[in-house]
Amino acid sequence: MRKQHILFDLDGTLTDSMPGITRAVQYALRRYGIEETNLDALKPFVGPPLTDSFMEFYGFSEKDAHEAVYVYREYYNERGWAENEPYEGIVEMLRVLQEDNRMLYVATSKPEAMAKRVLEHFHLLPYFKFAGGASEDGTRVRKDDVIRYVMEQCSLTKKDQVIMVGDRKHDIEGAHQAGIPAVGVLYGYGGSKELLAAGADWIAATPKEVSERIQGLG
Repeated sequence: MRKQHILFDLDGTLTDSMPGITRAVQYALRRYGIEETNLDALKPFVGPPLTDSFMEFYGFSEKDAHEAVYVYREYYNERGWAENEPYEGIVEMLRVLQEDNRMLYVATSKPEAMAKRVLEHFHLLPYFKFAGGASEDGTRVRKDDVIRYVMEQCSLTKKDQVIMVGDRKHDIEGAHQAGIPAVGVLYGYGGSKELLAAGADWIAATPKEVSERIQGLG
């Protein structure tokens, strides 16, 4: 079955957002008396829901983790969002898929308004029929919930025509929980071991391979 509808993660899949995200996490941790000078150590925060990452990697309580996200946004909403750039080859990949009459969407755990701000800043928004993200109140943040939300908003009822593209295990697992297959990309932050362990249906090393893989599926 032709994969007509392509859902893309944002951070680590369309844009290299590590600098802004890790600096914002560093800023938030400092508020809690934690000084992390190695930004590479904060790479695992790129992609998954932030609340989960504060709890998993720094032992925050759920209450403190939610509060830390608001502190994070003090930095990210002012400066961090622009410390970001599309990966090389992304525009070409989107153009190829669009010219092949594929319908493109964004499904990200980033707050929806911020996701659209980033996409618009880098002139990527016109490629997408819809950009869906997390809700500001935290009721929609897990990747499977975001994917279902995008599919519902866009009336994507034929799951065999839909596919997800992402760089972290949350993208792969979320896609499967929503009933669709997923392509894992190696140029982001997850890596092959994580993506294969999560059950990625296909792997692509570059944006060009993403478009070739999707077109090869029909």
